[in-house]
Amino acid sequence: MTKYREILRLASLGLSQQSIADSCGVSKKTVNRVLKRAKEMGICWPLDANETDAVLADRLFPSAPKQAASGRKMPDFNYIQKELLRNGVNKKLLWTEYLVECRQSGEEPLMYSQFCYHIQQDEQKRNATMHIGRNPGEQVEVDWAGDPAYITDPDTGEMIPAWLFVGVMTYRQYPFVEAFINEKQRAWITAHVHMYEYFGGVARILVPDNTKTAVVHNKNWYTQELNAVYHEMAEHYNTAIIPARVRAPKDYRQKSIIGNPGLKSVNTVDFRLDI
Repeated sequence: MTKYREILRLASLGLSQQSIADSCGVSKKTVNRVLKRAKEMGICWPLDANETDAVLADRLFPSAPKQAASGRKMPDFNYIQKELLRNGVNKKLLWTEYLVECRQSGEEPLMYSQFCYHIQQDEQKRNATMHIGRNPGEQVEVDWAGDPAYITDPDTGEMIPAWLFVGVMTYRQYPFVEAFINEKQRAWITAHVHMYEYFGGVARILVPDNTKTAVVHNKNWYTQELNAVYHEMAEHYNTAIIPARVRAPKDYRQKSIIGNPGLKSVNTVDFRLDI
């Protein structure tokens, strides 16, 4: 179902319709339609807790059927990309093979037009590049920084692994780094709280990579759903979470910080360990 509450909440923060669409996993056209209808009916954020997405769907679009997950099998886009490079192979042939696979597995297939549409969307994700400018203080990129660092116990000599949380202000590339003894949900949320304290404020947009403490992956890995606790944290701080797309590293521009082996030289940034 469309996230009507989240669309209205993010709109109240002044985010663009494209940013709202990226965060909620819907099209920009859907965001425009929801906001236009909500304005006509005088519905705005904040909303009562009983104003669920289902209730809002009935209020905003009473004659429209409630949106449900399609449940259709998605094609193997990596396989399709390779096969289309071969002579004599076209989308019609690949769709026929896809239908046979669906019948064998008992899953519902996409129509040919939908099949071609999703292939086109996948091709755009692989090939399209664009530099996205950011305003000062608008966005923070967050992630766990690859392999753990190690801390030596001065008494026993034991090497204790420490996983590094890194938050970087996109515009200035100003980093916050904190070490934790694990990468669990509690550490993830605590790191954000400490990061905001360190920066002295809250950015309008958070961009996490697809770590499990931020994004829950559904059966179809092309769709993304935010972790419930992480979403509650965003509501508390009145900020928006827009995850980087799966397997789209050009969306995520922390290459100079995240995953940089030089980051293990912790004297280059402010560093602290949360046990």
